[in-house]
Amino acid sequence: MTIRVLIADDQEMVRAGFSMILNAQPDIEVIADVPNGADALRYARELRPDVCLLDIRMPEIDGLEVTRRLAGPGVVDPLKVVIVTTFDLDEYVASALAGGASGFLLKDAGPALLVEAIKAAVRGDALVSPQITVRLLKHFNAPAKSTVRQPADALTDREVDVVREVARGCTNTEIGTELFMSLSTVKTHLAAVQQKLGVRNRVEIAAWAWRSGMMADD
Repeated sequence: MTIRVLIADDQEMVRAGFSMILNAQPDIEVIADVPNGADALRYARELRPDVCLLDIRMPEIDGLEVTRRLAGPGVVDPLKVVIVTTFDLDEYVASALAGGASGFLLKDAGPALLVEAIKAAVRGDALVSPQITVRLLKHFNAPAKSTVRQPADALTDREVDVVREVARGCTNTEIGTELFMSLSTVKTHLAAVQQKLGVRNRVEIAAWAWRSGMMADD
């Protein structure tokens, strides 16, 4: 399967660089690159790319608003969005992920991470630049545990272990190594957790863990 990507960034050199990196991949094709948020919305809705790469600061409509309109809560048939920006402010990251983004990268993250973020989004996973992952997740730590929705079907002890590792920013492979599980078992637990919590990806799982107070001792 070829992954179809739309790029939206107001800098032509950035769009050209991303296009060159992605088109060099055998299973990725850039189907459009646009310089502003209004065009990003229009082309995304017309072309239905598999993944939209969006900058935050763009003319007409910023990337956070574009994300909300394409992938936010309540959007029918949402698209996958990955934010790629030079700004790693916590409020930007939190707003992007709350708005439905499937990833958040800095522009200096490198080609390999850019490609992996796109593939993670297609898989229904989420990838955040390593340098901001734990800082971001700690931002969600909330003192009022009672305000966080608890699942009707309680997590098992093993699912709690997996959630803790996700909240620490571990990959599935790292979780398997730490908890002595096969990769398929880790994925099974993650799928069960997502269903119980009513979340879409591992970033939302991690955010729930920090908000619920589960990571208070970390």
